[in-house]
Amino acid sequence: MTQELIASKTVITPEEMLEHWQGHRRVTRKVIEAFPETELFNFSVGGMRPFADLAMEMISMGMPGIDGIVSGKWAKYEEGNNRPQTKEALLDLWDELTEKLNRLWPQIRPERFLEIDLAFGQWEGPIHFTLFYFIDNEIHHRGQGYVYLRALGIEPPAFWDRG
Repeated sequence: MTQELIASKTVITPEEMLEHWQGHRRVTRKVIEAFPETELFNFSVGGMRPFADLAMEMISMGMPGIDGIVSGKWAKYEEGNNRPQTKEALLDLWDELTEKLNRLWPQIRPERFLEIDLAFGQWEGPIHFTLFYFIDNEIHHRGQGYVYLRALGIEPPAFWDRG
């Protein structure tokens, strides 16, 4: 793939894409922080999973996902069965992934975003699609967290405040 083709398909830069994702991650972190500890791990509505489980899904996808995006070598996707038992430990894992994304992101070759890959050995598509999936999945589950917080009488963080 030539640089001209890559440039002609660019809507945002890789750095802007990372900032967009990290902005969503900052909002989701605020949602985790807003939960009382017990409810973070136990509260659910309508049979949905507790928010700690949803956050672990995001972490379980992102940790090996960034490795696969960078290297093209994908581990099998496995949801985090060993979820932490405290809010602090969950936030530590969240922050560990944030740091890992920032550290590995610059290693992604620009043409990589257009390459077709089989993420986790099961989802085929261009890397940019995989990234959008990670972000969309997070937004979807964060929406569930907003419902939980409102059901608990807690005002959720503003979805647009990504600072």
